[in-house]
Amino acid sequence: MNFKSEKKGNILIVRSSIERLDTESAPELKGLLTFENKQGHNKILLDLSNTKFCDSSGLSAILVANRLCKDTNGVFVLTGIHPNVGKMIEIAQLDRVLLIHDTLENGLKGFE
Repeated sequence: MNFKSEKKGNILIVRSSIERLDTESAPELKGLLTFENKQGHNKILLDLSNTKFCDSSGLSAILVANRLCKDTNGVFVLTGIHPNVGKMIEIAQLDRVLLIHDTLENGLKGFE
């Protein structure tokens, strides 16, 4: 399993344990986030500290999670963005759409 989730209060923390969020791993992430949202989790923090590469499939999975949370009056937060992943997010201008924090601790504050 490439992603692990745990609850902290009413926040679901999903941690990536892979270096590449791409066409092979993005469907697993998208499926997990969709499943968790359908279970009632609409405050989700995705920690990408271990992920050093992200392609358009990975960005798509992230955007799906963001939309699902917003559609259910929740919040989606990204943390631990590697510089290469950050560049992809900036190129796609998603830094204007997504809530991004540098650390897990700061990301959890984004829900307050």
